[in-house]
Amino acid sequence: MKMNRQPPADGANAPGPAAGVAPDKDEVLRDLDRTFHALLGEATGGISQIGLAEAWADWLSHLALAPGTQAWALRKGSEKWARFAEMLAACAAGSSDDAACITPLPHDHRFDDEAWSNFPYNVLHQAFLLNQQWWHNLTTGVPGVDARNERLVEFYSRQILDMLSPSNFPATNPEVLEATLREAGLNFTRGFGYWLEDMRRQVTGDKPVGSEAFVPGRTVAVTPGDVVYENRLIELIQYRPTTDTVHEQPLLIVPAWIMKYYILDLSPENSLVAHLVSQGFSVFCISWKNPGEAERDLTLDDYRRLGVEAALDAVEAITGARHVHTAGYCLGGTLLAFAAAALAGRGDRRIASMTLLAAQVDFTEAGELSLFVSESQLALLEDMMWRKGYLDKRRMAGTFQMLRSQDLIWSRIVREYLMGEREPMNDMAAWSTDTTRMPYRMHSQYLRELYLGNNLAEGRMKADGRAAYLDDIAVPIFAVATTSDHIAPWRSVFKAVHMLDGDITFVLTNGGHNAGIVSPPGRKGRTYQMLEYRDGDTHPDPDQWRQNAVMTEGSWWQDWVRWLGARAGDRSDPPSMGGGAYQPLRPAPGEYVLED
Repeated sequence: MKMNRQPPADGANAPGPAAGVAPDKDEVLRDLDRTFHALLGEATGGISQIGLAEAWADWLSHLALAPGTQAWALRKGSEKWARFAEMLAACAAGSSDDAACITPLPHDHRFDDEAWSNFPYNVLHQAFLLNQQWWHNLTTGVPGVDARNERLVEFYSRQILDMLSPSNFPATNPEVLEATLREAGLNFTRGFGYWLEDMRRQVTGDKPVGSEAFVPGRTVAVTPGDVVYENRLIELIQYRPTTDTVHEQPLLIVPAWIMKYYILDLSPENSLVAHLVSQGFSVFCISWKNPGEAERDLTLDDYRRLGVEAALDAVEAITGARHVHTAGYCLGGTLLAFAAAALAGRGDRRIASMTLLAAQVDFTEAGELSLFVSESQLALLEDMMWRKGYLDKRRMAGTFQMLRSQDLIWSRIVREYLMGEREPMNDMAAWSTDTTRMPYRMHSQYLRELYLGNNLAEGRMKADGRAAYLDDIAVPIFAVATTSDHIAPWRSVFKAVHMLDGDITFVLTNGGHNAGIVSPPGRKGRTYQMLEYRDGDTHPDPDQWRQNAVMTEGSWWQDWVRWLGARAGDRSDPPSMGGGAYQPLRPAPGEYVLED
């Protein structure tokens, strides 16, 4: 029997015509538009062709009226091909000192293998890189082009060129040719089998090969705990202590609702939650419901109220603590900042500190994900969601893959289907396939309020009808950004130092959006830099700070634990598991995380 449920939020369901009343003719025609747009969106992969055409037209028309830019581009192209001709001449002369005329960008590992330095493959990949660089020059810096249109044209031109890379074709990839000769073509046989299996799973909706080994509650999300509260939107997990004493003030974790919460509780050796529990913290974590059509009209304010604030009430009641430390990951951190601003505006000071993990509070430089947010794109996306009541989980997964197409699409195709090498699944890769849906109204509001309007940073977001101001937050803040983040670029995360009052500790760690956060002690190759900003100090320039800051080897987790421990009170006996109206309902990880 389920307990601790609360009724739907007031106004959670969108108003509609009363039963038996014929809908207005104008609404019928609007529904016709929505249906047509939804079908069009399905056919185009959810990409607004009008918005894309406008971007290309903006770039092309301004380029056509910029003879100086055209001459500059021709000059740059001539210089590149002159260097290329010199390399060709050296190769023809049999020179062993045929230094490359262009080097790949640091994140581009397609041509790392030594075989790419041999003729004719050096010629192929050098010509490709020169062409790619020239197109970047041509699509950026054209006078008069709207900044967003410029980024859109540059992004899609890069996507097209990535498809044409010589690394993607068997006849022009020396690594594939070597494997083919060595195995007499068996690599293609295995690769074709992998492709068939992947296509079958995609059609049937099954998860990728190997992900079945990582099941929440069995191999991941196994830190012992209990669900102590639930409503229509969240389950709240309280983790069982593993130390004799714990810090008096508990920690509430708010993960992103876009993916399942257990990115912070992967396999035991990679679990941030387990690490915190082992260090003597009373840890609570929200597990979001995977929404369906019934949740179509939940709002962003519902997520604040039924999510963060409901969980905060439960944590306070269970532990008896008057102050609660909080941590939010990705969009969970943005939601936490919104909730903290709303609470502070009401004079509610229960939040003792706030940790933002790869989370933005200002979206003016929100990275390449913002390319998919425009009025044209949102209108199409909203009509697609209107038809189903939610955004299909495959649509979000496809968007994230496009942001890193070199690594997540083309390199994978080459490795698995051409080389016939299937990399073993790991816990983080399996988690990334465990996608969720987005409710119609909330997802539209989140994109419009944050990405399109930047309303949180500018004080226009409202909680229960009252504006929430970030500068009302007056608690210590620990913010973590990652160097290779395509979703929350580190300079965007850094803006919290300038925008939020109080003392702020900022950490920049190597890695991407997920791997930089999941950084347990002992893992090789981890580094980070730290800024201790004190309220009233002169605000630092992010690039100058990064250039001068000390680089530390190891995991930033250790510094966060020390920072949190210094603020979480003395050690005492652990609180009971649940209490009062918040009795344990079921073992962690609960039921919501298992919803497909």
